This record gives sequence, structure tokens and C-alpha cells, in this order.
Amino acid sequence: MSLLDFVEISFSDPIHNSVIWLHGLGADGYDFAPVVRELALPHTRFILPHAPVLPVTVNQGYEMRAWYDIYSFEPGSRQDADGIHATQQQIEALIAHEIERGISSQHIMLVGFSQGGAIALHTALRHQAPLAGALALSTYLPLADSLPTGRHAANQATPIFMAHGTQDNIIPLSRHHASAQVLQGLGYALELHEYPMPHSVCIEEIDDIRRFMQQHLGLSLT
Repeated sequence: MSLLDFVEISFSDPIHNSVIWLHGLGADGYDFAPVVRELALPHTRFILPHAPVLPVTVNQGYEMRAWYDIYSFEPGSRQDADGIHATQQQIEALIAHEIERGISSQHIMLVGFSQGGAIALHTALRHQAPLAGALALSTYLPLADSLPTGRHAANQATPIFMAHGTQDNIIPLSRHHASAQVLQGLGYALELHEYPMPHSVCIEEIDDIRRFMQQHLGLSLT
């Protein structure tokens, strides 16, 4: 399998940590580059991959960068399980690439926004080696029904950061709550945040992300 193309950003050597950050539907790896530069974490390499271009059903089949097809935005609608699992393999390949570059799995985080957050969460919970953490921003838990049998014990204790906007009109806050409830029911440790914002990110959220990453990547808190 060939690696996804990606943007790479780092701030200081030596590199001890890797953060793989997945953009939302229709964006690309450059979308969160400004946020990464705002975080400016030392000794950390940020990998921002570009999703492949796919026809997206909910957008009348228009081709755009997408991690999987979306049939409907309605909760409970059919999900693209094959596409989600295929993208999981692509993210697993990026994790393996970082390990080949000398980074322990326990120093690798997965982050994603919206559709990218769904993939980050899905992949982290099923990954077969312990990760440093997973951050799911303005998103939901995909394929929740398969999680009890699909999850891997290696990441049962992995810290999970979930954040959502109270004014989100793309993925309702209620879906964030339902996803968190499923994860809590399965014993996952969640750090939950809500912000007065739409389907986006805000400065307060970036500050909370920085603190979470510093804590769980073993960086000094400043």
C-alpha cells in the first residue's frame, strides 16, 4: 500500500513524538496547518495527510476529498463501512511509517476534525499497539455497533479528547453526547469539552488541545 500524500510540520529537533491530524470533508492536509503552527509543540512532528478524492453521495455524488462516503447526515443512517475500514488501513500505514522513523507507538497521537475525527477515533480504538491519545473534534463515533467486538485491548486505556460546538448545525451536539455515552459505557477515559461555536474550532479549544498534547506526549506544560 502506498502512503497517502501529506504535509509535514515540525518545530524543533530531536523528534520524539508524531501527531497524525486528519482534515474534514472537502478540505485537505493544509487546512489545519495554521492550528498546528499555533500549537508549536517542540520535538513533535505533525503529519497532515490529504484524503483521496471520492464521489460523496450526500453531496449529489460530487467528487471531493473524503475519508469515506456519506450517505446521509441523519443519525442512524447507513454508513460506508467498507470505506471506513479501507481508510483505517491507510492511517495504520502512516502510523507504521512513523514507527519506522523511530517513534514509539506510545508517542503517536491521532487527531481529526469532523469526518477526519471519526476516522481518528475509529482507528485509535482498533489499533493493535498503544497510542499516546486520540482527539476527536466536532465529530461522532462511526460504526459504534461494531466497536465492542472490533476494539483492541491495547488502546482501552488510551486517553481520548472529545470536543464539540454547542451551535454545530452539521453534526449536532446530541450526536457528540451519544458517542461519548457509548464510549463511557465501554470503559474508555474521556476528556469532554463543549464550546459556544458552530462546526469549527476556537482559541479556547486550541489551548485545551495544547494542554492535552503536552500532558500525554510528555512535554513540559508552559
